[in-house]
Formats: sequence, structure tokens, C-alpha cells
Amino acid sequence: MKRIGIAASKIAKGNSFLYNFFVILLSFLFSLLVLIISGLLIVLGLAIISKITQMPIIMDLQKGHTSPISVCMMFLGAIIGIFNLYAIIVNVRIKRK
Repeated sequence: MKRIGIAASKIAKGNSFLYNFFVILLSFLFSLLVLIISGLLIVLGLAIISKITQMPIIMDLQKGHTSPISVCMMFLGAIIGIFNLYAIIVNVRIKRK
């Protein structure tokens, strides 16, 4: 998470506003990348389990929020969102007098 701040400081070159903007942008983009990769792996894993066990109920999206795939994606999104907020809070610089 410190690397986000290091990369943002090299891009911003001393400008505090640009530094904070790039911290938010980089943390959001990295979280999006992690969400996509993790989500694809979870969907692939659930699809394999569904094929092996011959239970199509695992991949049933018609059930709404009770579907295992929906529950997994909601928890994954919540966890990644918490880590994203933590990374932003650690790296944002606020001017103090």
C-alpha cells in the first residue's frame, strides 16, 4: 500500500492536489484489477465445482441474492472496498498547520 504513495509522489512531482488525485486513481485502478482477477477465479472455481458435482444450482443466477456466486461476489467486493479505503487513508496527505 505504500507503493501507491511512492508511485503517486513520482507522478505528481510535489503537487499536493495531484498527489491525492493519483493516490485515489491508482488505488481504485489496482482494486478494480484485483476485483476482476479474483472474481474470474471465483466464477471459474464455482463453474468447475458445478460441473464436477452435477449441481447446476451453484451457477443459478435466477435465485437472486441467495445464489452462491452472488454471495461470493458481494463479500469479495466488500473486502476489496475496505482494503481500498484503507490504502487511500494511509496515503492521502492533508495540509496541517
